[in-house]
Amino acid sequence: MKHTAYLGAALVSVTLALGACSTTSVTTAANQPDPTILLIPVQVNDPALATGCWAQFYSDRDFQGDMATLVGPAVIETVDKDSAKALKRAIDSVSVGPKATLQVYEHSMFRDRTATFAPNTRAGGLVQRLGFGGRIESMKLSCTS
Repeated sequence: MKHTAYLGAALVSVTLALGACSTTSVTTAANQPDPTILLIPVQVNDPALATGCWAQFYSDRDFQGDMATLVGPAVIETVDKDSAKALKRAIDSVSVGPKATLQVYEHSMFRDRTATFAPNTRAGGLVQRLGFGGRIESMKLSCTS
């Protein structure tokens, strides 16, 4: 029990420290907060996820491996900078929240091939499905009411 509490406190501390130290290079709609990328264990209930506008990215097939959560609305022009670096890896599974639509692009600045994931989508095996090897370089996460 002590280890679980310590791990949770450590994750919160690291998340807060990273958020406090980072500058953002993502763009958002007028009067919208900057997107938040959370690196959290799957079982944590976070108030930001309650909105239903989020996407979770997994490094391995069938929702396995490392996970990163993007809370929307968000527009990420490139995953090469600042807090978006958490998404800079091969993504092989994605889960989209009930009030979110995710568009992913092969290259930065929303160029070349794209794929769209509707609300409540769970897609494993993206490396083959996307056709561009799972290397997602930019994305848009939009929210519905």
